[in-house]
Amino acid sequence: MSPSSSTVPGLQSALELGLTEQEYGLVCDKLGREPNEVELAMFSLLWSEHCSYKHSRKLLRTLPTEGEHVVMGPGENAGAVDVGDGLAVAFKVESHNHPSAVEPFQGAATGVGGILRDIFAIGARPIAVLDSLRFGEPSSARSRYLLDHAVSGIAHYGNSVGVATVGGEVYHEAPYEQNCLVNAMALGLARRERMIRSAAAGVGNVVVLFGSSTGRDGIGGASVLASAELGVNDDKRPTVQVGDPFAGKKALECSLELLERGLLVSLQDLGAAGLTSSSAEMASKGGVGLDLDVSRVPLREADMEPFEIMVSESQERMLCVCEPERVDEVLAVCAKWEVHGTAIGVVTDTRHLRVLDGDRVVGDVPVVALVDECPLYDLEPARPERPLYAPPAATLDPAADARATLLALLGSPNVASRLPLFQQYDWIVQSRTVRRPGEADAAVLRLPAGNAIAVAIDGSGRRVAADPYTGTVEAVLECAANLACVGAEPLGLTNCLNFGNPEKPHIAWQLAESIRGLGDACRALGVPVVGGNVSLYNEGAKGPIYPTPVVGIVGGLPDAARAGRLAFARAGDAIGLAGPFAPRLPASELAKLRGDALPHALAELDVSAARAAHEAVRDAVRAGALSSAHDVAEGGLAVALAESALAGGIGAVVSVDAGGDAWTRLFGEAPGSGFVVSGPRAALESLGAELLGEVGGDAVEIRAGDVALRATLAELREAHGSLAALFP
Repeated sequence: MSPSSSTVPGLQSALELGLTEQEYGLVCDKLGREPNEVELAMFSLLWSEHCSYKHSRKLLRTLPTEGEHVVMGPGENAGAVDVGDGLAVAFKVESHNHPSAVEPFQGAATGVGGILRDIFAIGARPIAVLDSLRFGEPSSARSRYLLDHAVSGIAHYGNSVGVATVGGEVYHEAPYEQNCLVNAMALGLARRERMIRSAAAGVGNVVVLFGSSTGRDGIGGASVLASAELGVNDDKRPTVQVGDPFAGKKALECSLELLERGLLVSLQDLGAAGLTSSSAEMASKGGVGLDLDVSRVPLREADMEPFEIMVSESQERMLCVCEPERVDEVLAVCAKWEVHGTAIGVVTDTRHLRVLDGDRVVGDVPVVALVDECPLYDLEPARPERPLYAPPAATLDPAADARATLLALLGSPNVASRLPLFQQYDWIVQSRTVRRPGEADAAVLRLPAGNAIAVAIDGSGRRVAADPYTGTVEAVLECAANLACVGAEPLGLTNCLNFGNPEKPHIAWQLAESIRGLGDACRALGVPVVGGNVSLYNEGAKGPIYPTPVVGIVGGLPDAARAGRLAFARAGDAIGLAGPFAPRLPASELAKLRGDALPHALAELDVSAARAAHEAVRDAVRAGALSSAHDVAEGGLAVALAESALAGGIGAVVSVDAGGDAWTRLFGEAPGSGFVVSGPRAALESLGAELLGEVGGDAVEIRAGDVALRATLAELREAHGSLAALFP
C-alpha cells in the first residue's frame, strides 16, 4: 500500500517546520516525490540542528575518541570508560537551554530526566548528576527567577528519582540574560558484560515501547527550540516537555531488570524528536528497517494524529527490541513496573522506516535518507573585526585596596559560595559520595572495591569569548586540575558546546576555534572524548551568549579514603604554590568587576608543563603527602587561599613574590596551571612548590611586594556567603 497523499504540505509547510528550500528539494529527490504530513514532520526534526549536528559534525570528527580505558565512544546514548573489577562508568552531558529559558522548572527537570535515560539506556545504573548553569546578572529579576526555578527543577527530578547531585557550577554574565544555559551531566555504573547498545537487529524481532503514555506535550520541543534563535515575543510554552520523575524511576528500574534478565537485543531512550529519532537511529545503527504501528501506542489523548505520535517528546519513554519468543517475558516485566509495555512494531530487512496506522501506511522513508544523508554544512568562519560583547558594568572601584578587592571578589556572583543552591540537592543518596560540594574541587564517589571515581565539570564563557582557542584549552586544563586535587587520573571527557548562530561568520569562527582547542588539549593530556552534545542558536534579540564549551571529565583513583580536600587542615602546615602558574588580569574576575573590556586574545598556557604539575599533585595526594590541594581559578591566588582557609576554618599567613606586579600575582588568572597546596614543608619542596607561608590563626594575611591585606575568617565568610541573601 502506498503512503497516504491526502495531505501534501508542500514547501511552505517545510519552511515553517525549519527546513530550507534546498533541503526540502533534497527530501523530494530522495523520496522521488513530495513527502506527506508524517514524513515531512519526521524529516524536519531529524534534519534539525539539534538532531543532526549539521553545522558541527565535520568539526567533531577531528576530536580524539580512542583510549585504553574507553568502553563506549561517541555514537551511543552515553560514553563509558573502564574503572576496573569488571565495572564501567557511563557518562554524558547534554543541554536543555531553550526549554529552560521558556519554562525553567520543567526545562531543567526534563533535562535531568533525559540525561538519566541516556545513562540507563546502555545498561548503567545512574549514580550521580552534575549541572553547569549560566544566567544573567543576579541583579536582574528575570535571572533570579530562571535560576531559582531551574535549580528547583534539577532538585525535584534528581531528589525524587534517587540520584545524588554531587557538584556543578553556576555563573552569571550579562550575555546569558535572555538565553540561559542549563547543561546536565550524569554518571552511571554498570557491569561491562551487561551493557547494551542501541542498534536494532534481527529481522522479525519485535519492537516494544514502554514508559509513560504519549501526549501532545513537547511536540517539536527540544528539536525545534534548540534549532533556532529565541524570539523576543515567541510563546513557546506548549513545546516544553513535562517531566515525571516517578515515571522515570519506574522506566529506569524496568530497563535494568530487562537487561539483568537478558531479555533485550537493544535499547534506546526517546528524547528529542521522540519516536522518530529513537526508531530511525536504532534502524540506522543496525542497518535494518522498522515497521511501527502508531495505533498501538498508548496515548494520553485519544485524538492524536499519526504525525503527532511520531514526533511527540513526552518524557520517560523507552524503545527496545527483543526476540519474538521473549515478548511475553518483556511485557510481564513492564507490567510489574506499570510502564505500559506494548509491542508496536517489527524489525525488517527493508532499510525503510514505515509508519502504519493500523492497516494503513502513513509514512515510508528510507532510513539512510532520514538519518545518514542529512546535509552537512561547511562553516564560513571569520574572526570578528570588532568586539562582539559590551564591557560589563563596573561594580568595583579600580582604586579599591587589596583587602576590599579580595572581599569584593569573594562576594561576587561568580565566586561566592554556592551552598545555598547545592543544599537543595540530595548529594548523599545511594551512599557513595566521599567528597561533597564544597569539600573538594571534584566530586568523589566510592566504588565497591574501595577505589573511587572523581568527576568535575567546568567552562568559562568570558574567557572563551576573549579567545575561543585558548579559553577552551583552559577549560579542559581546569577540569583536569580539579581531578588532580582529589588524586584522580582522567579517563575520559564529555562536552557540551553552547554557541550562537553558526550561520554567522563570527560565531562559526568561535565554534571552529573552540573545537580545535578542545581537540588539542585532549590530545596533550591524553584524554579521549567519549561523547557530548552541541547546542547552537543560543541567541536572543540582544545578541549571542558568550561561547561556552562545557567539559566534564571522569577520573579514577585507587583509594577512596585518600581522596584530597581543599581545606587547610592543621596549624603549622606549610603553604605552597605548585605548577607553572603565570597569571594575567585580562578577562579575569577582577577585570569584570572593574568593568574592563575583554581582550582580543589570551596568553597561551604551557600545556605540557601544566600536565606535569597535574601528575605531580595527583601523585602527592594519592601518597597522602598533602593536607590539602586546591586549584587556582576565578579570583586568582588570593581567592584560592581564602577558600582553603574558609573550608578548613583556619587562617594563613602568606608572603608572595610579587614578580613585578603584585595585583596580577594576587588576582590574575591562568586556569588549570596553579595549585594552592598545604602539608609538611618537605612534601611541598619535593613537589617543587613555591613556599608561601603557614597555616594558622583566625585571619588570612597576605603580602605581595608593597601590597598587603588582612581579613578575619568572619569577614571572609560574610563576603563569601553573599548569595544566601539573594537566594535563601
